[in-house]
Amino acid sequence: MAVLQAVAKEPCGLAELCTRTGLPRATAHRLAVGLEVHRLLRRGSDGRWRPGAALAELAGGAVDPLLDAASSVLPRLRDRTGESVQLYRRDGVHRVCISTAEPPSGLRDTVPVGARLPMTAGSGAKVLAAWTDPATQRALLADAVFGERALLEVRRRGWAQSVAEREPGVASVSAPVRDASGQVVAAVSVSGPIDRMGRRPGARWAADLLAAADALQSRL
Repeated sequence: MAVLQAVAKEPCGLAELCTRTGLPRATAHRLAVGLEVHRLLRRGSDGRWRPGAALAELAGGAVDPLLDAASSVLPRLRDRTGESVQLYRRDGVHRVCISTAEPPSGLRDTVPVGARLPMTAGSGAKVLAAWTDPATQRALLADAVFGERALLEVRRRGWAQSVAEREPGVASVSAPVRDASGQVVAAVSVSGPIDRMGRRPGARWAADLLAAADALQSRL
């Protein structure tokens, strides 16, 4: 596992692998070659090891409890609000859309699954930034359209809203999703045109959003 994790961070040769894992040279080489035989690692033309195809094949059968929960909770929130619903995870200084539920027709705010958005604008960004570590939070605030006071308010009331922050004409409201230990692991969002959502979307949808966040947590 140490070898796999080391290579997953960045391709590396034997010397780098020893440095990252702390393993003796002979041991690191033996393990890497064994993983290469089983296609869990592959060696490029530069002689450096990279993650192999078998890792993707194994990951294809994995079940993500959060996505499993989202498959039932997000459609209900979409039907309740009539708007687009998204689920975001933080990845460094970005947020990644990992699940969506879209209304069948009408003007909507479509965010594709897999989309990477900056953590500098939008209600989902505020929620994830409000509960991230202090170092990451400081880095985000340097370029964000919101400030530390806004994040304090998000933590106080338990949800965030935005109007034309991420995209002109779009409003959104978001709430934190917690795991069984109470750690914030995602943000669930409702977004749509300002004409429908209003300029105070939280007043309209925060209660339903918080109920959806609780439903997601209860399934984790």
